[in-house]
Amino acid sequence: MADPGAGIGADLVAVDVHVHPRSAEFVAAMGPRAQQMSAYFGREESVVSMDELADSYRARNMRAVLMNTTDETTSGIAPVPNDEIARAVQKHPDVFTGFGVVEPAMGKLAVDEIRRCSEELGLRGIGELNPGRQGFYPNDPACYPLWEEASRQGLVVLFHSGMMGAGAGTPGGMGYKLKYTRPIPYLDDVVGDFPELTVIGAHPSWPWQEESLAIARHKSNFYIDLSGWSPKYFSEELVRYLNGPLRHKFLFGSDWPLITPERWVQDFDQLPIKDGVREDILLNNAVRVLDL
Repeated sequence: MADPGAGIGADLVAVDVHVHPRSAEFVAAMGPRAQQMSAYFGREESVVSMDELADSYRARNMRAVLMNTTDETTSGIAPVPNDEIARAVQKHPDVFTGFGVVEPAMGKLAVDEIRRCSEELGLRGIGELNPGRQGFYPNDPACYPLWEEASRQGLVVLFHSGMMGAGAGTPGGMGYKLKYTRPIPYLDDVVGDFPELTVIGAHPSWPWQEESLAIARHKSNFYIDLSGWSPKYFSEELVRYLNGPLRHKFLFGSDWPLITPERWVQDFDQLPIKDGVREDILLNNAVRVLDL
Protein backbone atom coordinates (compact mmCIF):
# COMPACT_ATOMS: atom_id res chain seq x y z
CA MET A 1 0.00 0.00 0.00
CA ALA A 2 1.39 3.40 -0.99
CA ASP A 3 1.99 6.09 1.55
CA PRO A 4 -0.50 8.85 0.54
CA GLY A 5 1.80 11.47 2.02
CA ALA A 6 5.03 10.31 0.39
CA GLY A 7 7.12 13.09 -1.07
CA ILE A 8 5.88 15.99 1.06
CA GLY A 9 8.87 18.28 1.23
CA ALA A 10 10.19 21.80 1.23
CA ASP A 11 9.65 22.21 -2.53
CA LEU A 12 5.87 21.73 -2.25
CA VAL A 13 4.09 25.04 -2.88
CA ALA A 14 0.43 23.97 -2.77
CA VAL A 15 -2.05 21.13 -2.30
CA ASP A 16 -4.94 21.21 -4.76
CA VAL A 17 -7.63 19.42 -2.78
CA HIS A 18 -10.15 19.11 -5.62
CA VAL A 19 -8.99 17.47 -8.86
CA HIS A 20 -11.15 15.35 -11.18
CA PRO A 21 -9.25 12.81 -13.28
CA ARG A 22 -9.96 12.88 -17.00
CA SER A 23 -8.50 9.62 -18.23
CA ALA A 24 -10.63 7.85 -20.84
CA GLU A 25 -12.40 5.79 -18.16
CA PHE A 26 -13.44 8.85 -16.19
CA VAL A 27 -14.67 10.77 -19.23
CA ALA A 28 -16.74 7.75 -20.34
CA ALA A 29 -18.27 7.47 -16.86
CA MET A 30 -19.60 11.04 -17.16
CA GLY A 31 -22.11 9.86 -19.77
CA PRO A 32 -24.35 12.70 -21.05
CA ARG A 33 -22.83 15.08 -18.50
CA ALA A 34 -19.65 15.27 -20.59
CA GLN A 35 -21.49 16.96 -23.45
CA GLN A 36 -23.62 19.07 -21.12
CA MET A 37 -20.63 20.33 -19.12
CA SER A 38 -18.71 21.09 -22.31
CA ALA A 39 -21.61 23.15 -23.64
CA TYR A 40 -22.20 25.01 -20.36
CA PHE A 41 -18.57 25.88 -19.67
CA GLY A 42 -17.56 26.32 -23.30
CA ARG A 43 -14.76 23.75 -23.34
CA GLU A 44 -14.30 20.19 -24.50
CA GLU A 45 -13.79 17.29 -22.07
CA SER A 46 -10.31 16.27 -23.21
CA VAL A 47 -8.75 12.97 -22.22
CA VAL A 48 -5.70 13.33 -19.97
CA SER A 49 -3.97 10.20 -18.73
CA MET A 50 -3.11 9.73 -15.08
CA ASP A 51 0.58 9.84 -15.97
CA GLU A 52 0.12 13.15 -17.79
CA LEU A 53 -1.86 14.56 -14.89
CA ALA A 54 0.84 13.48 -12.44
CA ASP A 55 3.55 15.08 -14.56
CA SER A 56 1.64 18.36 -14.75
CA TYR A 57 1.25 18.62 -10.97
CA ARG A 58 4.82 17.49 -10.41
CA ALA A 59 6.00 20.32 -12.68
CA ARG A 60 3.95 22.77 -10.60
CA ASN A 61 5.41 21.48 -7.31
CA MET A 62 1.85 20.79 -6.24
CA ARG A 63 0.10 17.76 -4.79
CA ALA A 64 -3.27 16.82 -6.31
CA VAL A 65 -6.09 15.24 -4.33
CA LEU A 66 -7.94 13.03 -6.81
CA MET A 67 -11.72 12.91 -6.52
CA ASN A 68 -13.84 10.04 -7.74
CA THR A 69 -17.53 10.62 -8.44
CA THR A 70 -20.70 8.67 -9.06
CA ASP A 71 -24.43 9.05 -9.56
CA GLU A 72 -25.09 5.43 -10.50
CA THR A 73 -28.43 5.19 -8.71
CA THR A 74 -29.85 8.21 -10.58
CA SER A 75 -28.08 7.91 -13.95
CA GLY A 76 -27.60 4.17 -14.25
CA ILE A 77 -23.98 4.70 -15.30
CA ALA A 78 -21.43 2.67 -13.38
CA PRO A 79 -18.60 4.72 -11.86
CA VAL A 80 -14.90 4.16 -12.36
CA PRO A 81 -13.88 1.76 -9.56
CA ASN A 82 -12.07 3.34 -6.64
CA ASP A 83 -9.26 0.94 -7.42
CA GLU A 84 -8.28 3.22 -10.32
CA ILE A 85 -7.72 6.12 -7.94
CA ALA A 86 -5.72 3.84 -5.64
CA ARG A 87 -3.56 2.62 -8.53
CA ALA A 88 -2.78 6.20 -9.55
CA VAL A 89 -1.74 7.02 -5.98
CA GLN A 90 0.40 3.90 -5.76
CA LYS A 91 2.13 4.78 -9.03
CA HIS A 92 2.60 8.47 -8.19
CA PRO A 93 2.73 8.70 -4.38
CA ASP A 94 4.89 11.83 -4.54
CA VAL A 95 2.15 13.87 -6.19
CA PHE A 96 -1.26 12.18 -5.69
CA THR A 97 -3.54 11.68 -2.68
CA GLY A 98 -6.75 9.76 -3.36
CA PHE A 99 -10.41 9.92 -2.35
CA GLY A 100 -12.88 7.14 -3.10
CA VAL A 101 -16.61 7.52 -3.67
CA VAL A 102 -19.77 5.64 -2.70
CA GLU A 103 -23.50 5.73 -3.40
CA PRO A 104 -25.27 6.38 -0.08
CA ALA A 105 -28.41 4.73 -1.44
CA MET A 106 -26.56 1.41 -1.53
CA GLY A 107 -26.62 1.18 2.25
CA LYS A 108 -24.44 -1.58 3.65
CA LEU A 109 -22.61 -1.95 0.32
CA ALA A 110 -21.59 1.70 0.64
CA VAL A 111 -20.45 1.17 4.23
CA ASP A 112 -18.38 -1.82 3.13
CA GLU A 113 -16.83 0.21 0.31
CA ILE A 114 -15.85 2.98 2.72
CA ARG A 115 -14.09 0.38 4.85
CA ARG A 116 -12.38 -1.06 1.75
CA CYS A 117 -11.25 2.41 0.61
CA SER A 118 -9.39 2.78 3.88
CA GLU A 119 -8.21 -0.69 4.81
CA GLU A 120 -7.45 -2.16 1.37
CA LEU A 121 -6.96 0.77 -1.01
CA GLY A 122 -5.21 3.18 1.35
CA LEU A 123 -7.29 6.17 0.27
CA ARG A 124 -7.44 9.27 2.44
CA GLY A 125 -11.07 10.27 2.13
CA ILE A 126 -14.50 9.86 0.55
CA GLY A 127 -15.55 12.29 -2.14
CA GLU A 128 -16.69 14.01 -4.05
CA LEU A 129 -20.14 13.09 -2.77
CA ASN A 130 -22.71 15.16 -4.67
CA PRO A 131 -26.08 15.17 -2.93
CA GLY A 132 -27.69 16.99 -5.87
CA ARG A 133 -26.65 14.40 -8.44
CA GLN A 134 -27.01 11.44 -6.10
CA GLY A 135 -30.35 12.59 -4.70
CA PHE A 136 -29.78 12.35 -0.95
CA TYR A 137 -29.79 14.55 2.11
CA PRO A 138 -26.54 14.05 4.05
CA ASN A 139 -28.44 14.27 7.35
CA ASP A 140 -30.83 11.45 6.41
CA PRO A 141 -30.55 8.90 9.26
CA ALA A 142 -30.23 6.19 6.61
CA CYS A 143 -26.85 7.73 5.68
CA TYR A 144 -25.51 7.84 9.21
CA PRO A 145 -23.88 4.38 9.13
CA LEU A 146 -21.71 5.70 6.29
CA TRP A 147 -20.49 8.70 8.23
CA GLU A 148 -19.98 6.52 11.31
CA GLU A 149 -17.74 4.18 9.33
CA ALA A 150 -15.83 7.06 7.73
CA SER A 151 -15.27 8.54 11.18
CA ARG A 152 -14.14 5.16 12.53
CA GLN A 153 -11.65 4.83 9.67
CA GLY A 154 -10.34 8.38 10.10
CA LEU A 155 -11.38 9.35 6.58
CA VAL A 156 -12.18 12.88 5.48
CA VAL A 157 -15.56 13.24 3.75
CA LEU A 158 -16.02 15.88 1.04
CA PHE A 159 -19.50 17.00 -0.07
CA HIS A 160 -20.42 19.20 -2.99
CA SER A 161 -22.35 22.24 -1.77
CA GLY A 162 -24.33 24.94 -3.54
CA MET A 163 -24.84 25.52 -7.27
CA MET A 164 -23.97 22.61 -9.56
CA GLY A 165 -22.35 22.71 -12.95
CA ALA A 166 -23.92 19.30 -13.58
CA GLY A 167 -27.17 19.85 -15.43
CA ALA A 168 -26.70 23.63 -15.59
CA GLY A 169 -28.11 25.35 -18.65
CA THR A 170 -30.44 22.49 -19.60
CA PRO A 171 -34.23 22.24 -19.29
CA GLY A 172 -34.93 20.90 -15.83
CA GLY A 173 -31.23 20.74 -15.00
CA MET A 174 -31.14 17.09 -16.15
CA GLY A 175 -33.41 16.36 -13.19
CA TYR A 176 -30.82 17.31 -10.55
CA LYS A 177 -32.17 19.19 -7.53
CA LEU A 178 -30.23 21.97 -5.83
CA LYS A 179 -32.20 21.57 -2.61
CA TYR A 180 -29.95 18.68 -1.58
CA THR A 181 -26.82 20.84 -1.71
CA ARG A 182 -27.70 23.37 1.00
CA PRO A 183 -25.21 23.46 3.91
CA ILE A 184 -27.70 24.14 6.74
CA PRO A 185 -29.19 21.91 7.99
CA TYR A 186 -27.89 19.06 5.85
CA LEU A 187 -24.12 19.33 6.40
CA ASP A 188 -24.39 21.12 9.74
CA ASP A 189 -26.31 18.17 11.20
CA VAL A 190 -23.68 15.69 10.04
CA VAL A 191 -20.80 17.74 11.41
CA GLY A 192 -22.63 18.19 14.71
CA ASP A 193 -23.61 14.54 15.08
CA PHE A 194 -20.13 13.23 14.19
CA PRO A 195 -17.64 15.48 15.98
CA GLU A 196 -14.73 13.15 15.22
CA LEU A 197 -15.45 13.26 11.47
CA THR A 198 -13.67 15.86 9.34
CA VAL A 199 -16.02 17.23 6.68
CA ILE A 200 -15.12 19.48 3.75
CA GLY A 201 -17.82 21.51 2.04
CA ALA A 202 -16.67 21.86 -1.55
CA HIS A 203 -16.96 25.24 -3.31
CA PRO A 204 -18.07 28.59 -1.86
CA SER A 205 -21.66 27.20 -1.60
CA TRP A 206 -23.42 29.94 -3.57
CA PRO A 207 -26.21 30.91 -3.01
CA TRP A 208 -25.72 29.74 0.61
CA GLN A 209 -22.19 30.95 1.19
CA GLU A 210 -23.02 32.47 4.57
CA GLU A 211 -24.29 29.10 5.80
CA SER A 212 -20.99 27.39 5.08
CA LEU A 213 -19.11 30.24 6.73
CA ALA A 214 -21.33 29.88 9.79
CA ILE A 215 -20.69 26.13 10.05
CA ALA A 216 -16.94 26.67 9.71
CA ARG A 217 -17.05 29.33 12.41
CA HIS A 218 -19.18 27.19 14.72
CA LYS A 219 -17.70 23.70 14.33
CA SER A 220 -14.00 22.93 14.32
CA ASN A 221 -14.37 19.78 12.19
CA PHE A 222 -15.80 21.57 9.12
CA TYR A 223 -13.69 23.08 6.35
CA ILE A 224 -14.38 24.82 3.05
CA ASP A 225 -12.59 24.14 -0.20
CA LEU A 226 -12.55 27.11 -2.56
CA SER A 227 -12.71 25.12 -5.80
CA GLY A 228 -14.85 25.74 -8.83
CA TRP A 229 -14.75 29.54 -8.59
CA SER A 230 -12.11 31.94 -9.76
CA PRO A 231 -11.04 33.99 -6.73
CA LYS A 232 -11.79 37.16 -8.68
CA TYR A 233 -15.47 36.36 -8.08
CA PHE A 234 -15.09 35.90 -4.31
CA SER A 235 -17.39 38.17 -2.33
CA GLU A 236 -16.05 40.83 0.04
CA GLU A 237 -17.44 38.82 2.95
CA LEU A 238 -15.58 35.70 1.88
CA VAL A 239 -12.31 37.60 1.52
CA ARG A 240 -12.85 39.14 4.96
CA TYR A 241 -13.17 35.67 6.50
CA LEU A 242 -10.14 34.44 4.54
CA ASN A 243 -8.11 37.16 6.22
CA GLY A 244 -9.76 36.82 9.60
CA PRO A 245 -11.08 34.20 11.97
CA LEU A 246 -11.41 31.42 9.38
CA ARG A 247 -7.99 31.65 7.74
CA HIS A 248 -7.25 28.12 8.97
CA LYS A 249 -10.54 26.69 7.68
CA PHE A 250 -10.14 27.29 3.93
CA LEU A 251 -8.44 24.97 1.44
CA PHE A 252 -7.17 25.68 -2.05
CA GLY A 253 -8.91 23.63 -4.71
CA SER A 254 -9.11 24.28 -8.43
CA ASP A 255 -11.80 21.82 -9.55
CA TRP A 256 -9.47 20.91 -12.41
CA PRO A 257 -10.13 20.66 -15.33
CA LEU A 258 -12.82 23.32 -14.84
CA ILE A 259 -10.17 25.80 -13.64
CA THR A 260 -6.43 25.34 -13.96
CA PRO A 261 -4.32 25.75 -10.82
CA GLU A 262 -2.36 28.49 -12.59
CA ARG A 263 -5.47 30.58 -13.23
CA TRP A 264 -6.79 30.05 -9.71
CA VAL A 265 -3.53 31.06 -8.04
CA GLN A 266 -3.02 34.03 -10.39
CA ASP A 267 -6.49 35.37 -9.56
CA PHE A 268 -6.01 34.63 -5.86
CA ASP A 269 -2.81 36.67 -5.85
CA GLN A 270 -4.84 39.71 -6.95
CA LEU A 271 -6.87 39.66 -3.73
CA PRO A 272 -5.94 41.79 -0.69
CA ILE A 273 -4.66 38.83 1.32
CA LYS A 274 -2.72 39.39 4.55
CA ASP A 275 0.81 38.10 5.10
CA GLY A 276 0.88 34.40 5.89
CA VAL A 277 -2.70 33.72 4.81
CA ARG A 278 -1.71 32.76 1.27
CA GLU A 279 0.57 29.95 2.50
CA ASP A 280 -2.10 28.69 4.90
CA ILE A 281 -4.76 28.41 2.20
CA LEU A 282 -2.53 27.05 -0.55
CA LEU A 283 -0.58 24.59 1.55
CA ASN A 284 -0.54 24.54 5.35
CA ASN A 285 -4.25 23.96 6.00
CA ALA A 286 -4.47 21.00 3.64
CA VAL A 287 -1.29 19.42 5.03
CA ARG A 288 -2.87 19.58 8.49
CA VAL A 289 -6.41 18.54 7.55
CA LEU A 290 -5.31 15.64 5.33
CA ASP A 291 -2.53 14.65 7.72
CA LEU A 292 0.09 14.85 4.98
